[in-house]
Amino acid sequence: MEGLLAMFSDPAYWESLSRVIPEALYETLYMVIVSTILAYVLGVPMGVLLVITSEGHIIPNPWVERILGTIINIFRSIPFIILLVALIPFTTMLVGTSIGTTAAIVPLVVSAAPFVARLVESSLREVSSGVIEAALSMGASPWQIIYKVLLPEAKSPLILGIAITTINIIAYTAMAGAVGGGGLGDVAIQYGYNRYRTDMMIITVLILVVIVQLIQWIGTTLAKKLSHR
Repeated sequence: MEGLLAMFSDPAYWESLSRVIPEALYETLYMVIVSTILAYVLGVPMGVLLVITSEGHIIPNPWVERILGTIINIFRSIPFIILLVALIPFTTMLVGTSIGTTAAIVPLVVSAAPFVARLVESSLREVSSGVIEAALSMGASPWQIIYKVLLPEAKSPLILGIAITTINIIAYTAMAGAVGGGGLGDVAIQYGYNRYRTDMMIITVLILVVIVQLIQWIGTTLAKKLSHR
């Protein structure tokens, strides 16, 4: 206890903390925000395509649905830490390196996009078929049904899906930190685990908990406000 108090009273300790933690927090937020945006850019079209090509929907095509669904399931079944290593050649080719926060975004997006696709699919399937049939009877095109019916009607579960995806990506960034991805996960491993600094482990965990709770609260609040129910 005396050693712990002496450490906390040491100005050098707080100086090192104020240098390491803000940088790691920035790296984590950078990875999470960019990865979430790119995952949705890829995942939303895939999720929409899964729904509209399903049997009885506006553009039924069982082959497209089956092939796309299989590809999504394959990538969803690969653990992130394995995908992180397997994509090193592709990551290096794309961004010029396999180490660092920017490099970590590549496997984060590849892992999260199929997850987003399934969340979007689940959200869009909640839209009442009666609403879609009404739009079709008024001569709406498939694009108009997607843009003006499906996505607006499913906005509440879609918002919740964004919160869930963001939280999952935060967990993935911690794993990326274990292999040089940077961020709070890297601080927890390099400064906490490797140097036997329990205080660093606790601080990074607390920061991650606060971020997750904040994201979940924002997502739940927005979803309730946008819900028709």
